[in-house]
Amino acid sequence: MPKGEKDARRLLGRLRDVMAGGGGAQDRLNRVVTLIAQGLGTDVCSCYVMRAGEVLELFATEGLAQDAVHKTRMRVGEGLIGEIAAKARPLMAADAWSHPSFSYRPETGEDVYRSLAGVPLIRGGKVIGVLAVQNRDNRDYQDFEQEILETVAMVLSELLAGAKLVHEHELSTVAGNAVLPLRLEGAILNPGIGVGIAVYHQPEVHVTRLLADDTDSELARLRDALREMRRSIDSMLAGQRHMPGEYTDVLETFRMFAEDKGWVGRITEHIKTGLTAEAAVRKVDDDMRARMAQITDAYLRERLHDLEDLANRLLRHLTGDGSTAAMSDLPDHVILICRSLGPAELLDYDPSRLRGVIMEEGSPGMHAVIVAKALDIPVIGQVPSIFQRVAPLDPVVVDGEHGQVFARPGEDVRGAFLDGVKARQQRRAYYHALKDTPPVTKDGKRIKLMINAGLMMDMGNLKDTGADGVGLYRTEIPFMARSSLPSVDSQTQLYGKVLEMAEDKPVTFRTLDVGGDKLLPYWQSAPEDNPALGWRSIRITLDRPAILRAQVRALIRASGGRELRVMFPMVANVAEYRAARALVDMELAREAARGTPPPERVRVGTMLEVPSLVWQLPALLKDGVDFVSIGSNDLMQFTFASDRGNPRIAGRYDPLSPPALSLLKRILDLCNIAAVPVSLCGEMASRPLEALALTGLGFRFLSLAAPGMGPVKQMILSTNLSDVKPYVMSLLDLPDVSVRGKLRAFAKDHGIELS
Repeated sequence: MPKGEKDARRLLGRLRDVMAGGGGAQDRLNRVVTLIAQGLGTDVCSCYVMRAGEVLELFATEGLAQDAVHKTRMRVGEGLIGEIAAKARPLMAADAWSHPSFSYRPETGEDVYRSLAGVPLIRGGKVIGVLAVQNRDNRDYQDFEQEILETVAMVLSELLAGAKLVHEHELSTVAGNAVLPLRLEGAILNPGIGVGIAVYHQPEVHVTRLLADDTDSELARLRDALREMRRSIDSMLAGQRHMPGEYTDVLETFRMFAEDKGWVGRITEHIKTGLTAEAAVRKVDDDMRARMAQITDAYLRERLHDLEDLANRLLRHLTGDGSTAAMSDLPDHVILICRSLGPAELLDYDPSRLRGVIMEEGSPGMHAVIVAKALDIPVIGQVPSIFQRVAPLDPVVVDGEHGQVFARPGEDVRGAFLDGVKARQQRRAYYHALKDTPPVTKDGKRIKLMINAGLMMDMGNLKDTGADGVGLYRTEIPFMARSSLPSVDSQTQLYGKVLEMAEDKPVTFRTLDVGGDKLLPYWQSAPEDNPALGWRSIRITLDRPAILRAQVRALIRASGGRELRVMFPMVANVAEYRAARALVDMELAREAARGTPPPERVRVGTMLEVPSLVWQLPALLKDGVDFVSIGSNDLMQFTFASDRGNPRIAGRYDPLSPPALSLLKRILDLCNIAAVPVSLCGEMASRPLEALALTGLGFRFLSLAAPGMGPVKQMILSTNLSDVKPYVMSLLDLPDVSVRGKLRAFAKDHGIELS
């Protein structure tokens, strides 16, 4: 047995005796820090506990001055202890005094101690304190010592939570009278309006037994619980086979995580250090939550939510505790409140009762939101104080149109939203009635409206909206929803189904666009400081041409007798387009030699997302590109050097600004001169006001999200482009940061519908 594992088990055994012994919480905490210092051979062990206002207070110490206990305080981010709490990550400093974050506290008597190692105390994904050791000499702490500290910290976190050393009311952020009506704001994850009664999801299971008596029996309990959990997930998936298309891919991905060897391996390692099976699961889960708080990669954060869902399910199998709200007697109209939510957890509920979901965390691409969209359930996320401000059984309104939550609303407010629900249903019925009406302006200009898709279930929107086709089919989603690279045959089958569902309407397939914030679970690359500008999209597939060749081969085989439209993402210069186009031509020749029925016609184009390509656009248009599709999301991000995922600058730069509109006008003019079709896909096309500006610039092909089809079509039907075009042209030379207000006023004055 490795030394670190032996030391951890020995120390945890002693901790078990202390926790099982008598005495008050403070007395036991004093004995714990003494025990840790002795067990690790350190001169100091100190425990800091989080108090109200994000202040860390020294609660117990072995080695520092006892007079400093309950007197020494520091804010989160202040000193080495504060930095550990702020980042929720361990810190090892052989020479703590030379560390740039070091903060000297003379009352502690730490003058003689040079080195420091500290780990956060985490419970429920939140930092509740810091555990630190110190030594007189410049000690290089080893990895196994950090692992022991982290394991001990997990046990200590449960002790602190159970002891309630800091009263809950002190940490409460509730201000004023909790029964008063309240409005909270959050992020719109799925639009819509829901009115109902607050229900806490409460998926977490309370772990009472932390330290193991028999490691082998704990490992056996883990194996049994994993087997039971996987069996129950399989049963749940079998019950969802009726759902349309690749909706089930989301659930299959969830099943794949249940087989993740790395996840199970980390749980196993913690059991071997002396933890019970459920304590080991909780330890791994808390570690993931802490890492999640520091991760900016959206896709990785969303997949960690799935692992969190699995951890809670595994804990319920280990403890026999099935106490989620889904198992209880629910109101007829439920507003579900949770910190986060896995896709399978949402399916535990009766969808006919769910009127809305509010998350303390959450992001648009997480799997639970994808499932909610399929079920048409409004979701608001990133409401950090929701549990402190809304109590179970409170009446709640979820305003997914404006990102607001209304708790305990008055009858007038509640009535207004119920009217809003009816109005929204009527508006959707009106948009549906427009599906067979061509999008033609009042002065006879036909605008082609296509939809964006990426899941098989999206293809049903073609008929529901009356779209002219699919302007962007994101092929990467099936790659991300599988445990290994999909074969040519499986890709061929998928693309064939897409084309069959499109019937006679065109579909433009974008080749694999991964990297950046879109990670493949089976394909790990080295971390990058700036992944949005790194090894992604066409850069990957040109460096790994076998992947692109396989995908193109599948597209050719699926398109036999039909038109094949394919475009490449993230092209930065003509050379990249030529290299990708050559692969397409090569595969066409190879498939012809094999006797594969050829496509009726092949159209090869490119996304225009990288500003450098704008300055090579004349050369590209002469090179024989068949069409150009502007990816407005990335193009705006790169043009303004503005991370569109950063909330601090999310509204700082507006695509409805003179420089952005002028750039789009330049691209449009160059393509029109060369008689090369140009379209725009992205968020701009999905919003009526932005779509108005685009049609005023001269765009006649827009590809947008299906929910935006009705509002944009309504705008087009109410517009006279002969009035709009000269006005939009007059805005291009203005020095304004945004012309949004001017354009909205123009629309109002001219009776243009922007609902």
